[in-house]
Amino acid sequence: MAQTVDIPGAGTTAKICNVIGVGALSLIPFYTWIWWYRANREMADYGRARGTEELGTSPGKSLLAVSLGGLIIVPAIMSFFSTHKRIVAAQKLTGQTPINGWISVIFYFVFSPAWIAYMQSGLNSVWENSGSAAAAAAPVAEITETAPAAPAVDTTITAADDQPSA
Repeated sequence: MAQTVDIPGAGTTAKICNVIGVGALSLIPFYTWIWWYRANREMADYGRARGTEELGTSPGKSLLAVSLGGLIIVPAIMSFFSTHKRIVAAQKLTGQTPINGWISVIFYFVFSPAWIAYMQSGLNSVWENSGSAAAAAAPVAEITETAPAAPAVDTTITAADDQPSA
């Protein structure tokens, strides 16, 4: 059974799911599409609440890319990479160590239910920690301006300093 948690500031909920259950259910036709839409919707809601579009804006387009776009192949592959990138971005927003892209690619090509489970594990870490102090302290956007550097202090000793005073 999935645990439902509130997405901070979004007014919507996310599900913390059993990763083995998600992997097993992905063997059922069309479940992956349902999971795909839900995962992208949760991230888009969280991104809107945090004031960033980095987590996606349209879960419907993501679903369309993996369903009908899968007939062309390219949109589905782009959506796979984009969703992975969104999960990594969401993990960084909550101060988590992001899931590994290479492991994700290996799981995708070797056994895709393991890939879905791996992606869900990344989402679970986001939802488990989204209300924590680390998430509140995490910056929404990187600050590009830096404070001016303090002037350098000259600490060299000159020959006049070494002379004893008379």
